[in-house]
Amino acid sequence: MKLVLFDEDFKLGVLKNGNIVDVSASTSNLAYYSPQEMMNQVIENFDSMRGEIETIVSGSEGVPRDDIRLRAPLPKPTRLVCMAGNYMESGTRSEPGPIAAFNKSNNSVIGNGDTIMLPNAPATVFEHEAEFAIVIGKTSTNVQPNEAFNHIFGYTNFIDVSCRGIGPAGADNFFIGKSWHTFGPMGPALVTSDEIANAQELPIKLWVQGVLRQDYNTNDMAHKIPELIAWVTSITTLEAGDVIACGTNHRGLGPLQNGDTVEIEIGDFGKLTNQVIDTVTPAREWVRETRAQKEARESS
Repeated sequence: MKLVLFDEDFKLGVLKNGNIVDVSASTSNLAYYSPQEMMNQVIENFDSMRGEIETIVSGSEGVPRDDIRLRAPLPKPTRLVCMAGNYMESGTRSEPGPIAAFNKSNNSVIGNGDTIMLPNAPATVFEHEAEFAIVIGKTSTNVQPNEAFNHIFGYTNFIDVSCRGIGPAGADNFFIGKSWHTFGPMGPALVTSDEIANAQELPIKLWVQGVLRQDYNTNDMAHKIPELIAWVTSITTLEAGDVIACGTNHRGLGPLQNGDTVEIEIGDFGKLTNQVIDTVTPAREWVRETRAQKEARESS
């Protein structure tokens, strides 16, 4: 099932054949104070809610996806943990690097159709990072690798937008590089885990201005999903609705700049589309090439 939030009220819906079915009636008995809290409770109570949701979906064709505003399916996760350097870079690395992660501000999250705003900061470049994100399904502490998939509720598309070249030299600059408002596009749907036969074998694609830049597979992860969950939960407890973004293959990274349209899709999760606006006038520009293309150009 592909769960979505939509419209100004962040109503719960299900993506069905390109349409959105309103299933918000199934949440009427929940007590919550925010859209994120509602989603946390949906995730926690999904087994008991699923029958009612499926009945509503089977009785409605819904409305066209393009006729409504989709929101991020997890608008403000309590924890947004992003793995760092977690891919083998298409065989260009001889061995995995050490497992590492950082916390990205949950205020960075935006949804489908929202705009990535490049801040007035002295960046050397702004880049996209297409990432496969795990959504936790229940309280998770010291999870053993062989139990990791039992703690996953689902998956979603995620873009870790990054601001490069700022912050003190020699310091850990993940916060200033990653946590700006609008730097966490997510969605359009939260895909329940039962929809995915093998989460470690999924194609990840990202386009800028219609040009394919990132094209890799989750099988290229240096540290696989069970190890990620075990490591993160050995440090901190995760709760339903928390997110782990699994890192990216850096060879396809390239600049984002004013006027760009960026799209990501993992498997058949549905395409997440965002626009880019530079807040600086005149807008900044960078060479439209990936890191792999730059490396090849400079070595030729």
